Amino acid sequence: MSSAHDTGAGTLTASRIVTPDGVLADGWIRLSGSTIAEIGTGPAPADATDLGDGWLVPGFVDVHCHGGGGGAFTGRDLEQAQAALAAHRSHGTTTMLASLVTAPVPDLADQVSALRDLVVDGLIDGIHLEGPFLSEARCGAHDPALLRAPDQSSVRTLLDAGRGSIRMVTLAPELDGAVDAVRTLTEHGAIAALGHTDAVREQVLPAVDAGATVATHLFNGMRPLHHREPGPVGTLLDDDRVTVELICDLVHLHPAVVAFAARHAGTGRTVLITDAISATGAGDGTYELGKLPVTVVDGEPRLADGSLAGSTLTMDVAFRNLVTGAGLPVTDAVHAASTRPAELLGAADRVGSLRPGLAADLVLLDDDLRLRRVMKSGAWVS
Repeated sequence: MSSAHDTGAGTLTASRIVTPDGVLADGWIRLSGSTIAEIGTGPAPADATDLGDGWLVPGFVDVHCHGGGGGAFTGRDLEQAQAALAAHRSHGTTTMLASLVTAPVPDLADQVSALRDLVVDGLIDGIHLEGPFLSEARCGAHDPALLRAPDQSSVRTLLDAGRGSIRMVTLAPELDGAVDAVRTLTEHGAIAALGHTDAVREQVLPAVDAGATVATHLFNGMRPLHHREPGPVGTLLDDDRVTVELICDLVHLHPAVVAFAARHAGTGRTVLITDAISATGAGDGTYELGKLPVTVVDGEPRLADGSLAGSTLTMDVAFRNLVTGAGLPVTDAVHAASTRPAELLGAADRVGSLRPGLAADLVLLDDDLRLRRVMKSGAWVS
């Protein structure tokens, strides 16, 4: 077996390779530099590297992540951002958005400007703004004093700071100006996501009609589903235009709720996210999310009032939980952790699947779906 940072040039064999066409038993995958050249079954070259039993799946794509490894994307410290990237890459995330939390608009613009360098360098695929355009009633781990309606001046200030690097913005559709903000975001190539909202159905639908296409961590930070008022949960889950994010740590959502949502939305609309904070991979203790203190006990980050404040989830665990906890097939987990989020980002021609011409971003899992190795652009990184 090659060492952790050797290239994966040549041919690899594995007992199960998950491709868009299904699961190949005892298949092989030939790499050429940083890309996949060919995938097949049958006899492999004599010099092929045998990866042994387990599952070979595409690198994970996380569109909602605040940090990890003791580092956060908030602020202007690119070393912290690099620590977060490394922590999640070691758990199989080879493509990600960097998520920022609510802050004053000038501060957010500065943070976006700093992270833009990582986008230009190809280390992250873009920036996700979770706030400040959120509902105070469903603010979660966002400072309610800093929340505001999405006026056009603020939206454009942030988009200008991003220079095309802002890929997604979460907002509450009931706020003044939200529908116009959705239109502005989509016109500038950013995904408008709905979340941290206390809206009723009649307030959600106009935002979807205007172009909102994502439900930010469905169920969490939302008015609950009610049989006489579906609210954002029922409205977004049942709308074929909307992709739903699920935090599959089995803490934010019961396994049965994960299964219900994922089965209803199907592989074309389900995306696993981590919503991870800096504490991910760094152990229990006291951390900050934005400027709010967060205490992590037994891996669960909470505010002083007991509210969950992001997660310490990694994508390999989310993948495994979807299969072993919620009971979905491995192929569905590949769609939710890799293929669908890549499509969402418009990156399906580069990442998200194991097929010729795409990046050699690979995750090797054992028979119990526990992480064994990670490859990024043809080189083993863990």
